[in-house]
Amino acid sequence: MPFVQITMLEGRTIEQKHDLIRRLTDATAESLGGDPGRIRVVIYEVSADSWGIGGEPVSSRPPIP
Repeated sequence: MPFVQITMLEGRTIEQKHDLIRRLTDATAESLGGDPGRIRVVIYEVSADSWGIGGEPVSSRPPIP
């Protein structure tokens, strides 16, 4: 049973997360074969204060255009 883990900054809508789960499940089933009902997807959301790039929290960096 494949287990897909995604870590991303918080801030996406419920609809976006549900769409991501569906698409990841479909892509995994297509790539690896097997029953989509046995594929697990989990999303870990991290705050911008808890995610660092280059020694500083993302919350302190200018927004990426």
